[in-house]
Amino acid sequence: MGQHAVADEQIERFDAAFHGDLIRPDDADYDEARAVWNGMIDKRPALVARCTGVADVVSAVDFARETAIPAAVRGGGHNVAGTAVCDDGLVVDLSEMTGVWVDPETRTAWAQAGATWGDLDRETQVFGLATPGGVVSATGIAGLTLGGGIGHLRRKYGLSCDNLRSIDLVTADGEYLTASTARNEDLFWGLRGGGGNFGVVTGFEYELHPVGPEVATCVVFYAGDRMTECLRAYREYVASAPAEVSTLTTAGVLPDEEIFPADAVDDLTIGIVGCYAGSVEDGERALSPLREMGESVADCSGPMPYADFQQLFDEDYPDGMRYYWKSLYLDGLSDSAIGRIAYWSDVAPSPLSTVDIWQLGGAITQPDPTDSAFAGRHAPFLLGVEANWERPADDDANVAWVRDCLDDMRQFSDGSVYLNFPGFFEEGDEMMRTTFGSAYERLVALKDEYDPTNVFSRNQNVPPSETARAGGGEGHE
Repeated sequence: MGQHAVADEQIERFDAAFHGDLIRPDDADYDEARAVWNGMIDKRPALVARCTGVADVVSAVDFARETAIPAAVRGGGHNVAGTAVCDDGLVVDLSEMTGVWVDPETRTAWAQAGATWGDLDRETQVFGLATPGGVVSATGIAGLTLGGGIGHLRRKYGLSCDNLRSIDLVTADGEYLTASTARNEDLFWGLRGGGGNFGVVTGFEYELHPVGPEVATCVVFYAGDRMTECLRAYREYVASAPAEVSTLTTAGVLPDEEIFPADAVDDLTIGIVGCYAGSVEDGERALSPLREMGESVADCSGPMPYADFQQLFDEDYPDGMRYYWKSLYLDGLSDSAIGRIAYWSDVAPSPLSTVDIWQLGGAITQPDPTDSAFAGRHAPFLLGVEANWERPADDDANVAWVRDCLDDMRQFSDGSVYLNFPGFFEEGDEMMRTTFGSAYERLVALKDEYDPTNVFSRNQNVPPSETARAGGGEGHE
């Protein structure tokens, strides 16, 4: 196990108490078990512990704490930054814990932390219900919810974390807790937007809302040479759009797919994608101005099953491709900002990459900013810069494009970021302090209480204070 030597008898005791599969480097399924969605990540853990339930999670956390082996926590889906796996350490793998239970009378769902949004949508849509989730169905519910959760229902029903009734987790000392507004309220505050800093979440209880089965959608693409014009028109539209409308723009090259005209494939376009959280008839009227910005390259808009709309982008993000993403909250969409978005879209080194603008506001702004740790309620827009490519030889060019774009776009931002869209954590503590502002010290206090030795450090980390670290032992660096 490299520098983190663990005695064989300790592993044997762990294995004896563990009911799931404990996968080692010599096992036939090791390479499959250590592989994650982002093909840039190539790490070799000492052990992968595939948990079957809470008891396995407790055993894994106890083993990590007692041996001081590095620990990473893997949910059910995507993780751009690759923090779900670590070298020479233990992966607490929840990906087989995928159960979802729906109570249509109380409009609630309880889901295990290894579930994806596709798993959750499949069960809730049976009853015409949904909770705000991701925009790719293979995304795991855990990471996205703990980081906030910006999806297609956000402006009507808020963030994923805003729709939590309770969270079950195992803390660094192996204790199983439930956090809600009635129990462990301060911890519940930190888990809603503070990431995976305080324990291994095993289950989420969500509030559900009437959605679907069909929703009105907008999926329209305009020529890239009209990007400035279209983004200005989009800015005017969203200024008065109803809260039922949640949209994003995506600037990139059209792929070779049947829905797109052959003569437009490989051309830069500006796409506008969104849906209406209400009746299809009202939604068709509300979304129509987005389809009337002049001649379109392609228009796939119209009524669509909500579950299908949630899968609209799935094929664009296959397992094993190379991904490097970053984000910034924007103060607005000024003409200058639009000009720079057009520039960076045009110079992307990969035709698979996009520059995206997410419309925020609406229900996201309704909670008091101090009600949860989530730090992005103030912003009208979120900029997402996604480098997506296939060849390792192109790594440097794509990473540099994202970094250069973000450096340029900071002139239109307060510097805070959406924690679910980071590439790798080069910025470290400075990024976290900038994003959380005055709430950062409250997160540190929670870390001191629930994880003083930083057992859970492979994440968007809030390190414990030096006092807590010194009192609790060496911790995990």
